[in-house]
Amino acid sequence: MKRTDYISWDEYFMGIAMFSAQRSKDSNTQVGACIVNRDNKIVAVGYNGMPTGCSDDEMPWERSADSPLDTKYPFVCHAELNAILNSNIGNLSGCTVYVTLFPCNECAKAIIQSGIKRVVYYDNKYAETDSTKASCLLFSKCGVAFEQYRPSGKNVVLSL
Repeated sequence: MKRTDYISWDEYFMGIAMFSAQRSKDSNTQVGACIVNRDNKIVAVGYNGMPTGCSDDEMPWERSADSPLDTKYPFVCHAELNAILNSNIGNLSGCTVYVTLFPCNECAKAIIQSGIKRVVYYDNKYAETDSTKASCLLFSKCGVAFEQYRPSGKNVVLSL
């Protein structure tokens, strides 16, 4: 007899995104992303971190400083962008991205430009920021569906 208590695709892929987030060296915010195609095949993963070639030990990780150049913000690549750039296929058209934090407006633009058509996010802790509001507007205008991840409750243990 076949098992019936297995996890859903959304639970599986969000789990991969959460696992990927654990690679981040950021002491404040760890974000992971997993991109899947229409056949439920993983085509890319990513997490937030410094660009390739930049030593994690030599770059700033602070959230605030006297100069913006002494913070992480001008340097860190977000999980969604890393996943898009890490893709093992040439065309992400019609794909879904699972991400642990709702995308900022810059990542929203990259998601749209890459052809991704669905965003499933775990948390939207910056919902009231202009960046997130811009992302929602961009997604809505460009036909990208977005929804918050909802666990089924079937023995799934996912947490950030």
